[in-house]
Amino acid sequence: MPETGVEEAAASWEYTLSIPNDPRAVTICRRTLRLILTMHGLIGLVDTAELLATELVANSVRHTKGPAALRVRWADGVLRIGAWDTDPEPPEPPVCWEQFAEAEEGRGLALVRACADLWGWQPHARDGNRGKYVWCDLVAA
Repeated sequence: MPETGVEEAAASWEYTLSIPNDPRAVTICRRTLRLILTMHGLIGLVDTAELLATELVANSVRHTKGPAALRVRWADGVLRIGAWDTDPEPPEPPVCWEQFAEAEEGRGLALVRACADLWGWQPHARDGNRGKYVWCDLVAA
């Protein structure tokens, strides 16, 4: 594992992984994210980041029929993980913890809300396709 100096950790970077609408894409995104964070010396964020990316990408693949994308950005000590998909409708609001055990849907965004420092969504077009971008932030301690 590479050791990261303060100057490298402070550098901004961004990766985007375009994915087909295929359930196997979730695993590919999770493993790719682990590699990215490991290579940038952000090992302490890997487990939570993997959980968040898995939920966001799984929602994109499960609830849409078109392509999707995973975007990972590091800037100013904040890791932003986002998933773009071809459904322009807002995501269902996350369930509250009292409903978590019985909810059939919305648990993924409840996990995102609970584990991320901030999350949200916005309408976003990509490659001529209308859609939305659902994102979350993890602040490095």
